Amino acid sequence: MGTSTWNDPGFASGSIVACLALLLPFSGTALAQDASSNPLRIELNRVEAAGENCRTYFLIDNQKGESWKSLKLDLFALDTDGVAAKRLAVEVGPVPRHKTLIKLFDFPGLTCSRVGRVLLNDVLTCDGAAPSREECLTAIETASKVDAVSFVK
Repeated sequence: MGTSTWNDPGFASGSIVACLALLLPFSGTALAQDASSNPLRIELNRVEAAGENCRTYFLIDNQKGESWKSLKLDLFALDTDGVAAKRLAVEVGPVPRHKTLIKLFDFPGLTCSRVGRVLLNDVLTCDGAAPSREECLTAIETASKVDAVSFVK
Protein backbone atom coordinates (compact mmCIF):
# COMPACT_ATOMS: atom_id res chain seq x y z
CA MET A 1 0.00 0.00 0.00
CA GLY A 2 2.99 2.31 0.08
CA THR A 3 2.88 3.13 3.80
CA SER A 4 5.01 1.48 6.41
CA THR A 5 3.76 0.15 9.71
CA TRP A 6 5.60 -0.64 12.90
CA ASN A 7 5.58 -4.39 12.22
CA ASP A 8 7.00 -4.23 8.68
CA PRO A 9 10.46 -5.84 8.34
CA GLY A 10 13.20 -3.21 8.51
CA PHE A 11 10.99 -0.51 10.09
CA ALA A 12 12.61 -0.73 13.53
CA SER A 13 16.19 -0.88 12.29
CA GLY A 14 15.64 2.09 9.99
CA SER A 15 14.19 4.10 12.85
CA ILE A 16 17.09 3.22 15.12
CA VAL A 17 19.64 4.28 12.49
CA ALA A 18 17.75 7.55 11.93
CA CYS A 19 17.66 8.28 15.68
CA LEU A 20 21.37 7.54 16.08
CA ALA A 21 22.19 9.77 13.12
CA LEU A 22 20.25 12.61 14.76
CA LEU A 23 22.08 12.16 18.08
CA LEU A 24 25.59 11.92 16.61
CA PRO A 25 26.25 15.69 16.38
CA PHE A 26 25.49 16.06 20.09
CA SER A 27 27.94 13.40 21.31
CA GLY A 28 30.98 15.72 21.03
CA THR A 29 29.07 18.50 22.78
CA ALA A 30 28.35 16.20 25.70
CA LEU A 31 32.03 15.29 26.01
CA ALA A 32 33.03 18.97 25.95
CA GLN A 33 30.44 19.80 28.60
CA ASP A 34 31.73 16.98 30.82
CA ALA A 35 35.31 18.31 30.63
CA SER A 36 34.31 21.94 31.23
CA SER A 37 31.81 21.08 33.99
CA ASN A 38 34.61 19.29 35.87
CA PRO A 39 37.49 21.70 35.32
CA LEU A 40 41.10 20.96 36.04
CA ARG A 41 42.09 23.81 38.34
CA ILE A 42 45.70 24.97 38.04
CA GLU A 43 46.78 27.54 40.59
CA LEU A 44 50.03 29.49 40.72
CA ASN A 45 50.60 28.78 44.38
CA ARG A 46 54.03 30.29 45.08
CA VAL A 47 57.09 31.87 43.45
CA GLU A 48 60.59 31.96 44.90
CA ALA A 49 64.14 32.70 43.83
CA ALA A 50 66.20 29.66 42.90
CA GLY A 51 69.62 31.09 42.10
CA GLU A 52 69.15 33.24 38.99
CA ASN A 53 65.83 31.56 38.18
CA CYS A 54 62.27 32.14 39.28
CA ARG A 55 60.82 28.91 40.65
CA THR A 56 57.06 28.56 40.31
CA TYR A 57 54.89 26.18 42.32
CA PHE A 58 51.69 25.08 40.58
CA LEU A 59 48.92 23.35 42.51
CA ILE A 60 47.00 21.05 40.14
CA ASP A 61 43.57 20.24 41.56
CA ASN A 62 41.78 17.38 39.83
CA GLN A 63 39.37 16.49 42.64
CA LYS A 64 36.32 16.68 40.35
CA GLY A 65 37.60 15.29 37.07
CA GLU A 66 38.93 12.32 35.16
CA SER A 67 42.57 11.27 34.71
CA TRP A 68 44.93 13.18 32.44
CA LYS A 69 47.70 10.92 31.11
CA SER A 70 49.64 13.81 29.62
CA LEU A 71 49.16 17.57 29.74
CA LYS A 72 51.91 19.76 28.30
CA LEU A 73 51.42 23.50 28.70
CA ASP A 74 52.92 26.48 26.88
CA LEU A 75 53.60 29.15 29.55
CA PHE A 76 54.85 32.72 29.19
CA ALA A 77 56.21 34.81 32.05
CA LEU A 78 55.31 38.46 31.42
CA ASP A 79 57.26 41.14 33.23
CA THR A 80 55.68 43.82 35.40
CA ASP A 81 55.20 46.00 32.28
CA GLY A 82 53.30 43.17 30.51
CA VAL A 83 56.15 42.31 28.12
CA ALA A 84 56.85 38.64 27.38
CA ALA A 85 60.06 37.77 29.24
CA LYS A 86 60.39 33.96 29.09
CA ARG A 87 58.62 31.04 27.46
CA LEU A 88 58.46 27.58 29.02
CA ALA A 89 56.90 24.29 27.91
CA VAL A 90 56.04 22.11 30.91
CA GLU A 91 54.54 18.65 31.36
CA VAL A 92 52.15 18.64 34.31
CA GLY A 93 50.78 15.13 33.71
CA PRO A 94 50.02 12.53 34.56
CA VAL A 95 47.26 13.85 36.81
CA PRO A 96 45.23 11.03 38.39
CA ARG A 97 41.49 11.48 38.89
CA HIS A 98 40.41 12.84 42.28
CA LYS A 99 43.99 13.93 43.10
CA THR A 100 45.75 17.20 43.93
CA LEU A 101 49.43 17.65 43.03
CA ILE A 102 52.12 20.32 43.24
CA LYS A 103 54.57 20.72 40.36
CA LEU A 104 57.62 23.01 40.35
CA PHE A 105 59.03 24.72 37.25
CA ASP A 106 61.86 27.22 36.88
CA PHE A 107 61.87 30.17 34.51
CA PRO A 108 65.64 30.28 33.82
CA GLY A 109 67.47 33.59 33.98
CA LEU A 110 64.42 35.48 35.26
CA THR A 111 64.17 36.95 38.74
CA CYS A 112 60.79 36.63 40.43
CA SER A 113 60.60 40.38 41.12
CA ARG A 114 60.39 40.93 37.32
CA VAL A 115 57.41 38.58 36.88
CA GLY A 116 54.02 40.30 36.87
CA ARG A 117 51.92 37.63 35.19
CA VAL A 118 52.13 34.03 34.01
CA LEU A 119 50.11 33.30 30.87
CA LEU A 120 48.81 29.85 29.97
CA ASN A 121 49.30 30.49 26.27
CA ASP A 122 48.23 27.11 24.92
CA VAL A 123 47.97 23.38 25.51
CA LEU A 124 50.70 21.65 23.49
CA THR A 125 49.76 18.04 24.31
CA CYS A 126 46.63 16.68 25.88
CA ASP A 127 45.78 13.05 26.55
CA GLY A 128 42.99 12.45 28.97
CA ALA A 129 39.75 14.02 30.08
CA ALA A 130 39.06 16.02 26.91
CA PRO A 131 39.18 14.82 23.30
CA SER A 132 41.13 17.76 21.77
CA ARG A 133 43.77 20.36 22.69
CA GLU A 134 41.20 23.14 22.37
CA GLU A 135 38.79 21.39 24.71
CA CYS A 136 41.63 20.72 27.15
CA LEU A 137 42.38 24.45 27.24
CA THR A 138 38.71 25.17 27.83
CA ALA A 139 38.60 22.60 30.66
CA ILE A 140 41.47 24.28 32.54
CA GLU A 141 40.65 26.88 35.16
CA THR A 142 43.51 29.18 36.25
CA ALA A 143 44.03 31.01 39.56
CA SER A 144 46.85 32.57 41.58
CA LYS A 145 47.57 32.74 45.31
CA VAL A 146 50.50 35.07 44.65
CA ASP A 147 49.38 38.68 45.17
CA ALA A 148 51.98 40.21 42.86
CA VAL A 149 51.68 37.61 40.04
CA SER A 150 48.47 36.65 38.27
CA PHE A 151 47.98 33.40 36.34
CA VAL A 152 45.64 33.70 33.36
CA LYS A 153 44.82 32.08 30.06
